Amino acid sequence: MDYRIIIISIMVMILIGALSKRIGLLKEEDVEILNNIVINMALPCMIFNALYSVDVSLLPSLSILTVYILITSLIVGILTYSLLKILGWDSKKIWSFMVVVVLGNTGFLGYPITQGIFGNAGLIRAVFCDISTSITFIILSFLMILIFGGTMKTAIRKIITFMPLWAIILGIVFNIFSIPITDVGLTFVSYLAGATIPLIMISLGLSLNIRGLKNHLKEVSLASVIKLVIYPLIALCVLSLLHITGFNRTIGFIEAAMSSAMLGLVIAITYKLDWDLTLHFYNYIIQFSNHSNILNVHSLTNISRAL
Repeated sequence: MDYRIIIISIMVMILIGALSKRIGLLKEEDVEILNNIVINMALPCMIFNALYSVDVSLLPSLSILTVYILITSLIVGILTYSLLKILGWDSKKIWSFMVVVVLGNTGFLGYPITQGIFGNAGLIRAVFCDISTSITFIILSFLMILIFGGTMKTAIRKIITFMPLWAIILGIVFNIFSIPITDVGLTFVSYLAGATIPLIMISLGLSLNIRGLKNHLKEVSLASVIKLVIYPLIALCVLSLLHITGFNRTIGFIEAAMSSAMLGLVIAITYKLDWDLTLHFYNYIIQFSNHSNILNVHSLTNISRAL
């Protein structure tokens, strides 16, 4: 299918969400409900469906995409932490910023874009990129305990109730051991997986909000440059160093160019960071760049191929 038709369809779904809020059909508070449905039901089914049906021989070769995103996030994290220390930021503000730049929206937005433009072949590669985001989320959770004195019980509960992680594990296990889930199971998973993209896009439309940007303009501008410019540039370097080429390179670069993940706000609230600042990052960087990512996906593809 023509990528322009797909992008227009996605933008229409976002517009439906925005108009629904405008006319009172849905409320901004409904975003949380929609996101919970996506993260705990629809998105796990999409992940499981992709991993369960992929050629098992591809799994080892695709794992390089997980390593690549992890290395990129580590480099960006070290550089960002060093810069913010030099600027004299306190620890809570630094980590409220860090969770925004190292956690990419490789799943919530990356999946719909890659599947919509590149089909299941693109989606499965996006899943392996997103595995690194789940790993980073786990690492950050334990770091927050060490730095800010959170409880191990809280961290473990957040991790074991993170349904996309279980979808990854079960999808790979069921595939490798050829565990059948029956026609009923396949149909059930397919139905829920199919709801993922519309729900995500309607949620994005509902969450559009540009109030209060001037109060955090400097922080938002800095985070935007690091996440949307520096991160993808470093990702290109890592792609070359790891000799990742072809289709893997294309999907890998598109995933690296995704905006920040909502998981950053989860960590900020859970460990009592400066979550108000993180929320502003979410409102302005994440939402704005989500729409930019959708519109620029063709350009991102051409850039990755040219480089």
